[in-house]
Order: sequence, then C-alpha cells, then structure tokens
Amino acid sequence: MPAPDADPRTAASPAPDRPGRRRRWLGRALLAVVALLASLVFGVTTATAESSLGPHEARYDVTTDATVTIDLGPFGTLQIDSPLPLGLGARVTVEEIPADVDALHGIDTLQALTGDLNSYLQFFTGPQATIEDAARALVVDALWRTLAALVVLVAAWTAGWWLLGPARREELAGWLAPRTAQLTAGGLAVVLVGTLVTASERGEAAERTASQTASAVFDGTPLEGARITGRLGGIVDTYGGLVVKAFQDNEEFYDRADGALVAAWAGWEERRDAVEADAAGEEDADADAAPAAAGGSPTPTPTPEESTEEEEPLTLLVISDLHCNVGMAPLITSLAEMSGAEVVLDAGDTTMNGTSVEQYCVTTFARAIPSGVDLVTAPGNHDSAETTAQYARAGATVLDGGVIDVRGMRILGDKDPKATRLITTQTQDESYAEVGERLSEVACEDPDGVDLVLFHNPRTAPALLADGCVPALVSGHMHTRTDPEQIGEGIRYTSSSTAGAQENEPRIGPLKGTAEMTLLRWDPTSRRILDWQLVEIGTDAGAVVHDPVRWPAVVPEPEDEVGAPSATPTEAATEPAAP
Repeated sequence: MPAPDADPRTAASPAPDRPGRRRRWLGRALLAVVALLASLVFGVTTATAESSLGPHEARYDVTTDATVTIDLGPFGTLQIDSPLPLGLGARVTVEEIPADVDALHGIDTLQALTGDLNSYLQFFTGPQATIEDAARALVVDALWRTLAALVVLVAAWTAGWWLLGPARREELAGWLAPRTAQLTAGGLAVVLVGTLVTASERGEAAERTASQTASAVFDGTPLEGARITGRLGGIVDTYGGLVVKAFQDNEEFYDRADGALVAAWAGWEERRDAVEADAAGEEDADADAAPAAAGGSPTPTPTPEESTEEEEPLTLLVISDLHCNVGMAPLITSLAEMSGAEVVLDAGDTTMNGTSVEQYCVTTFARAIPSGVDLVTAPGNHDSAETTAQYARAGATVLDGGVIDVRGMRILGDKDPKATRLITTQTQDESYAEVGERLSEVACEDPDGVDLVLFHNPRTAPALLADGCVPALVSGHMHTRTDPEQIGEGIRYTSSSTAGAQENEPRIGPLKGTAEMTLLRWDPTSRRILDWQLVEIGTDAGAVVHDPVRWPAVVPEPEDEVGAPSATPTEAATEPAAP
C-alpha cells in the first residue's frame, strides 16, 4: 500500500522504456538498410540498356560473371574480362542493323559488305565512346530499377501495416520486438547468400574461360585477350587478321599524322617568334634613332596608368564534314590545345547517315574537345535529329535558329533543312534562300547584333549577307575550301572536310584526301574577325601549318549615277559548284 503522502497517479505511471524504444529504432534502421541493399542488388543485376555496337543495334544486360560477352547468335560469342568492379560483367546481344537503313538499295553485295566493314573499323578505332555510352545507360537504368524496387518494398510494407489494423499491429509488434535482431540478421543473410551464389557463378565462369585460349588475332588491339567460341572462332582466325591489319594501319597513320601536326605547329611557332623578334628589334632601333636625329631624348615609356589594356582576341577552331572519321579526333584535340582555342565550331555532317548506331561517332568527337573549350555545331544534311540530340547530350551546343553568346561572341545558326541520308527520303522544308532570309531577319532584329553565322551549306550566303546585319558566314558541305570572299555585305568562308572526305571513298582508314582545319581570331573590341589560319593534314600523314591571313574587310558596292547599287548582292554572288 502506498505511503499516505504519495500521489497515486505518480505511483501508477511506469518509467519510460528507453532501451525498448532504442531497440525499435535500431530494428527499423536495420530493416531500412536491408531493404536498400536488396533494392540495390536487384537494380544493378537486372539493369539493361539499348545502345549500339558497330553498325548494329545491341542490348546490354548486366551479369555477375565478371565477363563481357558479346553474343553474335549462331556465330558464337566473344568474351573478354570485365573491367567492372564487384564481379559485374555484361552480356551484349547483337541485334539487327536498323530496319530503317536502306543502305543495300541500289548497290551490290560486295559494296554492302565493304560498308559494313568500314562501320566495324570505325567502332574498333574508338570503342571507348561506345563503352562510355552503354555504361552510362546501364547506370541510369540500374538507379531507376533500384528506386522502383525500393518504392515497391515501402509500398508493400505500408499497405500491409495499414491492413493489419491497430490491434493486430500492436500484437505483431509485441511478437517481433524480441526477435528483431534475428529477423534483420536473416535478411542480411539472404543478401549475403545471393552474393555468395553470384561469387560461385563468377568462379565457375572463370574456370570455364580459363580453359579457353585467347585469340592471338587481337594481340596489340583494344580486344587483346578476347576468347572466341563457336563458328566465330574460325571466321576470326581466317579473316580477322585482315581487319586487325586495317585497324593497325589506321592507328599508325593517325599516330604519325598527329606527331607531324605537333611538329609542324612547333616549327610554325618558332618562325613566328623569330619574325616578331626581328620586327621588335627594328622598331626599337627606329625609336632610338629618331630622337637622336632630332637632337632630343628618347620618348618615355607610358606608365601603367597611361596605357590602355585591350582584350585578348578569341581563338576559334573550325571543323567540318567529319563524316564519322573518328581517326581525326586526336588531331582535333592536339590543335585545340596547341592553338589555345576557346571555341570549336563544327559546321555539320558529323555523322554519315544520322543513324542511332553512330552515337559513338558524336561521343568520340565531343570527348576530343579539351575540357573548358566550348563546342558549337550547326547540323548538316547527313546528320539527323537523333544524332544531333546525342551530340547535345555529349556536350555540344546545337544551333537552332536563335542567337547564342559564346565567350562574348554572338553566334547564329540552324540545322540544314535538307536530308541526304540513307535512312530517309530527301526532304527540304525551306530553300536555302528562305533560310538565309530568315536568319538575316533574326540578325537584323537582334538589338545586340550578330558576329558570325555558322550554317552547313554556303548557299545561304546571298540572302543571308545581303543586308549587312551578318558580317561573316562560316560553312562546310562542299568538301572543297573557298577562301574568305565578299558576298553582298558580308564575308563567306567555306571550310573543306576535316575528314579528308572524297566522293565515292570510305571515310575510315588513312585519309583519301587532304583534311583541313581552320583557326579564326576574333577581336572582342572591334567585334570583327582579325585573321584566319589554315592547317592541312595530307594523305601521306604529313602536316602543314600556314601563316595567318588577314580577314578581308567588306568593300561597299559601287553605285551608279542615280545612287543605286550597280548590282544586287544576290546577282553579284558566285555560287560554288556542288560537291
């Protein structure tokens, strides 16, 4: 019986069960960890993605056998050790060449096989881009699957908890409370057993693959150590050497070309520095001689407060008509780094047919641009909405009919309205004159003005440059360079192919024609291009760096007696020949 002075309410209230509450929260936390781990294992091990492999569409599935297996159906498989951690691998199921590609129309079987070989070689030359694209897609899919599994587990738990009702929940909680640790340990055991089973599968796969001999055909290539099963082994042993030889010749050619470019640039810099030193010496001598002849003292050097600081010119690198020749990617990187280019202008036709399987092309070229350098592109008639979107995801800024500001330079451009690809009928929503008029109108109405237009086809020039609102147009398409020339009230420059593209010649392998890149220097103060500098890579893997040439100034059209121009810009313009 309680003491007389005791409060009955106080005596009847139990002390807080803090240890029990801590156990409940610990159990819930451990349960959440188990749910997260289970969801993560499910998401990663079931991830799948659609991407490309050479000219084929392909499905990528994550495996747990520490092997990358390329499944070629009845031909067999090609297996290489996986670079992924935790014993993860991938199975690549090669599917059909996209059904919308009618590349076989109008050509014979030999030409078709040659085209496929070129596509395989292009992939073989730059496999890193394909791997990067597939890995990114698998990671995204794994995260979504993990999130979905976690949502399902939480929803199932919540629904079950609600359906039980308060009384049943209380009864169940009382039963589970002393068993929380055991149940949590059981959940972790399930995850652990799954991991051990996976490890066992990896061990069995390793034992199977250890007995397979790596194909010597791939020695010295990115697929060195690959093991081949099925009929594919005989095919590779018989014909693989030819493909690998072509790959090695391709690698050797562009390695030599890159070395020649580096040497040519260094030689040009030495000549430039020597000329500048001679010019500076002559100026100093003239400055010293002038006061002496006049009987005076030398002119004092201006103080920092008196000197005016001018902005440094902006350097732009122009490339065009790459047509999926990924062998040129390292040379683009080298020239961009050596020249200090801050912007790369891609004048279009980055791909060959604008197919989804050419994603590795745009990814390779985007990765070739040094970090911190802006990449701007105007899609060409061989590009497509799909490959252009891939280029944008890889880091390119795609012009779409509006004005963009790139490091203070205002650039206008748009995609080519004509489609010249194997996957579609040739269409053209606008004529080039209509495109030129539309872009000229945009430039004239922009209060801040336009400094340069980037557009694939140079035939827009007469209408585009007629009003004087656009000072310069940079194009490609013709596969033949046209030096800067006045058209109407502006200057047009047509870049040749950076892939050395020639008619009826494959775009893979050593260059079939001279590849060209152009450097432009733009003055932020006058808002005009100062000069242009041509860089050429020859079919002999040699390189030539030309001296910069002053960019021409616009000369006003002569007027007749009544004050009207003697000829309209359109009439005065001379169109280049078609490629």
